[in-house]
Amino acid sequence: MSIIVQKYGGSSVKDPAHIQKVAGLIKTRRDEGHAVCVVVSAMGETTDDLLAQARQITATPSRRELDMLLTCGERATMALLAMALHECGVECISFTGSQSGIITNDAHSGARILEVRPYRVQDELERGRVVIVAGFQGVSYKKEITTLGRGGSDTTAVALAAALAAEACEIYSDVPGVFTADPRVVADARKLDQLDPDQMLALAAGGAKVLAQEAVAFARERGIALYARQTGSDDAGTLVRRDGPVGHNTVALAHRDRVLTLTAPDPTQLWTLEQTVQKHGAQVSWAFAGPAGGILAVPLDDAHGIRDALGPDVALHDEWGTVTVTGRSPAYIGGGGPVAARLLSAGITAHGMLCVPGAVTALISSDDVRPALQGLHDALRTEIN
Repeated sequence: MSIIVQKYGGSSVKDPAHIQKVAGLIKTRRDEGHAVCVVVSAMGETTDDLLAQARQITATPSRRELDMLLTCGERATMALLAMALHECGVECISFTGSQSGIITNDAHSGARILEVRPYRVQDELERGRVVIVAGFQGVSYKKEITTLGRGGSDTTAVALAAALAAEACEIYSDVPGVFTADPRVVADARKLDQLDPDQMLALAAGGAKVLAQEAVAFARERGIALYARQTGSDDAGTLVRRDGPVGHNTVALAHRDRVLTLTAPDPTQLWTLEQTVQKHGAQVSWAFAGPAGGILAVPLDDAHGIRDALGPDVALHDEWGTVTVTGRSPAYIGGGGPVAARLLSAGITAHGMLCVPGAVTALISSDDVRPALQGLHDALRTEIN
């Protein structure tokens, strides 16, 4: 029996009614002849609600206790989904991250998976049961409960898919796939049928929220096929894997409305700054070293706890955002010049620009982000279509 790993996001399991619908979808997949392992997120806004409760108690909660608190959300979902599957006549069992063999380092609120020992999961799949796993969490080698940071349920699913030698990993959410830009901002954005993992990783780093950056990196490293699909839809979604058409030059854009930038006068401080940021469970989406110093950009929703950990010589700025253009066509990626020219022609100043193979990221005023996204999408329409 081939193994399929599915992950359902918070919007897909936001209340009991949605959980019951997901149970029906899982039953259908299993009835097709697959062994199914399901990873779930917390219901709806549960994680944010738990964080808000913690901050009513203290402005500086212990990161260990925060992990103990936040993992409750996914555990509630896994148990409710197991109950719903039992009602559908499907044999199943739910496991926490630690029971599933997700072994992490000891960095609370932003742990990294070191190893997956899926022995119990494998045993239950061989018995014909659907296995439901609480995402976003694991256990450290010190036996401490840890969380994997924002998007951690995606990472859990990919890590399990690798450990189980799964046929594919299906990531379900409330959107039908990956688009050429955020369709909530760019009305004529087009859904992409297939993407190369390198381009998807650049989009995730640039702010595209369909797939988590850490999960995409893990899948790319292990050669796992990722499907980004809409819960309950028959649409094939977007497939992310390496065997795309040769010479495929699809342009796709991502953006962050606001980022927290950390500027140090000495570019050699970038490494230390990045270590501090990661220690506090945040990801660096953009880094630049120049004659004026070093700049790191951190997603604003990942920036909790960072400000107090920085030295007095590190300047903070939260009125900038980023636009990232990805693709493999040298006509617009080479050196970032065409992207910068298009921004300038629209009266938008880039305060910094990062050019890497296949992607250009511009740091601009937060007020300019959405106009820039629409303008660049319009200007690159030939390559996009």
